[in-house]
Amino acid sequence: MATVIADTSFLFSLYGRDAHTPAAQAWVQQFGLPISVTVFNRYELGNALRFGGFRKAISQADVLGSLAAVETDMKNGHLRMVACDLAAIFAEAALLSELYTLNGGHRSFDILHVAAAKFLEATLFLSFDINQRKLATSTRMKIGP
Repeated sequence: MATVIADTSFLFSLYGRDAHTPAAQAWVQQFGLPISVTVFNRYELGNALRFGGFRKAISQADVLGSLAAVETDMKNGHLRMVACDLAAIFAEAALLSELYTLNGGHRSFDILHVAAAKFLEATLFLSFDINQRKLATSTRMKIGP
């Protein structure tokens, strides 16, 4: 089975509505594969949605609706929570930071998402974050959408 991992930028576009929402929805419509979600995604997506509500970029009702939609998609198998060896992922993240951050300027959570995708041997990494896509490409990962 293909292991598709999404960065929070993709998941936020899918559930939180932004400029990339049509592309995220089109990808899901076209491929319909379950998207694997890590503890990092689960935490960061929830916080990003709530922070969007705090900034008034998203209404509180939309925040709650988006969080409920995530839970529904988890229950229906559209999103699939995957177990991670956190120590191994942090070790991989430290290596990626050492290799790429000085010249690429990568943020900690972006590195953790790529490290988790590598650890889980993802066949596809979904992200709209340009710098993160560069990092994933540097590690020879296939990226989308």
